Amino acid sequence: MGTRICAGFPSPADDFLDGELDLTRILVKNRPATFLWRVAGSSMRDVGIYDCDGVVVDRSVKPKDGVVIVAVINGETSLKLFRRGNPPSLTFANKDMPAFPMDDVSQVEIWGMVTWTLHKPRA
Repeated sequence: MGTRICAGFPSPADDFLDGELDLTRILVKNRPATFLWRVAGSSMRDVGIYDCDGVVVDRSVKPKDGVVIVAVINGETSLKLFRRGNPPSLTFANKDMPAFPMDDVSQVEIWGMVTWTLHKPRA
């Protein structure tokens, strides 16, 4: 495999190819804490996560402001944007969907952080 691919003119670096492509080495930093989920819905489309995409989620990574996380909200798993603040909040990444106040949610657990998104190219 090559280390990078040019999206413009061919690169003379094509003569220097690496070995076998191991996606696990690239995508997974902590194997026991890493999970792959299939996305259902369009609530995260404004950050480039679409229906039927795959997301790699690491449970060992502490979320930072503005990252996509898996939250368990009232027992249901969901992708949300994590916002630090007082209090912290979870939001959709779809301008067509209304935000919901965290006060309306009785139970929230941050399950893990999305570290990679996998999807087919869109035509």
